[in-house]
Amino acid sequence: MSFDPSPKIQDLQRRLHAFMDEHIYPNEARHIEEAERLGPWQVLPLIEELKPLAHAAGLWNLFLPESPHGAGLTNLEYAPLCEIMGRSLLAPEIFNCSAPDTGNMEVLARYGTPEHQEKWLKPLLAGKIRSCFAMTEPEVASSDATNIASTIVRDGDEYVVNGLKWYTTNATDPRCKIAIFMGKNDPDNPDRHKQQSMILVPMDTPGVKVVRALPVFGYYGMPDRASEVLFENVRVPVSNLLLGEGRGFEIAQGRLGPGRIHHCMRQIGLAERALQRMCERSLSRVAFGKPVAQQGVTVERIAEARIMIEQARLLTLNAAHRMDTVGNKVAKTEIAMIKVAVPNMAAQVIDWSIQAHGGGGTNNDFGLAHAYAMSRVLRLADGPDEVHRNQIGKLELRKYQQ
Repeated sequence: MSFDPSPKIQDLQRRLHAFMDEHIYPNEARHIEEAERLGPWQVLPLIEELKPLAHAAGLWNLFLPESPHGAGLTNLEYAPLCEIMGRSLLAPEIFNCSAPDTGNMEVLARYGTPEHQEKWLKPLLAGKIRSCFAMTEPEVASSDATNIASTIVRDGDEYVVNGLKWYTTNATDPRCKIAIFMGKNDPDNPDRHKQQSMILVPMDTPGVKVVRALPVFGYYGMPDRASEVLFENVRVPVSNLLLGEGRGFEIAQGRLGPGRIHHCMRQIGLAERALQRMCERSLSRVAFGKPVAQQGVTVERIAEARIMIEQARLLTLNAAHRMDTVGNKVAKTEIAMIKVAVPNMAAQVIDWSIQAHGGGGTNNDFGLAHAYAMSRVLRLADGPDEVHRNQIGKLELRKYQQ
């Protein structure tokens, strides 16, 4: 199987690299400054300045496959492009390719009604609004999503939504206008995976309260806008339910597969950038009479980092190919494997890069501290390592069970 990009993708790669060189890398310091000064409750001016440039350059909505709304790229075609965007924490939103909006747009494109798509998908695709995905809860072990305690109860022509959610990315953003909320509508169903539903909740509905911004390793709004949100007797029309009652897990699996692989694609780019920084730094600094790059441990780490990145990339490209050819459900083992392997790889490479930078690696001058925080978070987001390893192990054992 050849993973060489087609001429079409090579052209998009060149254009993306050029845009990153001109607009993204030179603005990273400003991005960090604005995020720290303005915090997670305000729109960052830099974001709004750069998004129209990306749109005008035709580098927009590249993530959305099999849809008239996006670029129509396969997962395998999108992978090298997503990796380029992943080299900077600033970039994905500029190209309208950032989580959780990408996953939410896929949900609306696949499972939304024409009315849902007109009201919410179109402005999301245009980058006019943002969205959030309300699934994780503070009161239960959310690694087992059947634990969800939030409720969606029908009352006539409305559903009444109640629950406390957290790590609901984007909720503090004033542009966030719609939430996809997961809760139980049939808690007594003997099939624990058919108790849940998903429903669209406009953020300005009475009873929706964004309680607080949550720090991620002390950062507010960077690497993302983690938030805690209370839904208290929130009433929405019955028509806001997605796909049907009891189909929340079905939607979640359709959403999380692409979301997980996109995270991994971006992580590979982030690791590549960290390795680049490690090489440049170790070549320019002298310790004990010779460049740090000539110190044995540094050379070994650079070699190990290259090996680990290449392994992770090949695993991810294979998962993308499998998703394209046999579907997300059949490719669940490959998706689970990369979700474990890639964030762990990235965290290790970034850690080595921090070490090569000395004390400077722990501040924000080189972007490594934020990068490490993102990689560490992704060992939990979209399912912790332990859950994915457990799934991989069970699927492997199943091959040998009579």
